[in-house]
Amino acid sequence: MLEHKDDFHGSDLMRIEELYGINKDEIVSFSANVNPLGISPLLKKTVAEEIDCISSYPDREYRELKQVIAGYLNTSEEKIIPGNGSTELISMIIDIKKPGKTLIIGPTYSEYEREVSLSGGKSYYYQLREKSDFKLDMEDLNDNLRNDVDMLIICNPNNPTSTVINRSDLRTIMDICKERDIFVMVDETYIEFVHDRERTEGIPLTDYYNNLFIIRGVSKFFAAPGLRLGYAVTGNRDLIREVGKRMNPWTINSLAEAAGKVMFKDRDYIEETVKLIEKERKYVAERLSAMSATIKTYEPSANFILFRIDSESVNADTLFDRCIMQKMMIRNCCTFPFLDNRYVRICFMKHEDNVRLLDCIEREING
Repeated sequence: MLEHKDDFHGSDLMRIEELYGINKDEIVSFSANVNPLGISPLLKKTVAEEIDCISSYPDREYRELKQVIAGYLNTSEEKIIPGNGSTELISMIIDIKKPGKTLIIGPTYSEYEREVSLSGGKSYYYQLREKSDFKLDMEDLNDNLRNDVDMLIICNPNNPTSTVINRSDLRTIMDICKERDIFVMVDETYIEFVHDRERTEGIPLTDYYNNLFIIRGVSKFFAAPGLRLGYAVTGNRDLIREVGKRMNPWTINSLAEAAGKVMFKDRDYIEETVKLIEKERKYVAERLSAMSATIKTYEPSANFILFRIDSESVNADTLFDRCIMQKMMIRNCCTFPFLDNRYVRICFMKHEDNVRLLDCIEREING
């Protein structure tokens, strides 16, 4: 295991605008991992019609919102904890559990490590190996889940590798952690983009394991990061009560509550998103794989793909510069643990945007 101490943050469009002199509104961001459809027409209509709701407090218990989320997940509303974005819930659960030693499967999202540090704990990374295409080695993970580990954090599908752990393997992990008294937090931010979601999502396991806490949000799949609406699912009643005691009242604003009661029922938008991502995932992965011997791709499960550049003349830095000058922003993954500036992550946008980006990458790679 490797101990990692740095605190990482991704690029933002405002900073790019300052550095490159490009209007941020003209940049197509392939680094944000947000649904390229944008917010749905139904959600736009609802928010406009419900604007007067901000003159009243939302329901302090968010009962209707919980019912809608529970229906979307096919689970019990008593297990739902709404929050002000997934970040609030990540912070909340880590602060409650106060793990002395946390094992994080990585490379992954830096916020987990930051929150563990703020709670006074220490983080260690379990390394997903490049030689295994960043896929989890269950036997090796078992060896690293020692009794002195208090919490295990999993991003599933994982960012930035786009690899996924199926429910069968997740159940095995839960059995190991239950036996060793290890609490498990699973971040399922990208689970709705997975092709075989029904065999992957961990929600059904909350019926059997009280040491499991699953977090989701609407930022990526529903293209609504500004709403700051997230939710957690757990079968641990005591933990639900503890979260309720600590959470500030009305942490979700009235507009976010109104939007949440609509977006999870928006079947047309959900189905259109799944179809678009499946089509573009196949197209981008196949084209990148065939582009050059100097590009190594890793099989994507989410709405983004990780690839490595093995070239003496091109790396993630030079490719970023070339793409941003064409008003397209990619993610240089050198700030993730275990990765360097040979690794790039791009999300799947609309087809014409994907074609334009891949054309740019191909020109740069092939000189």
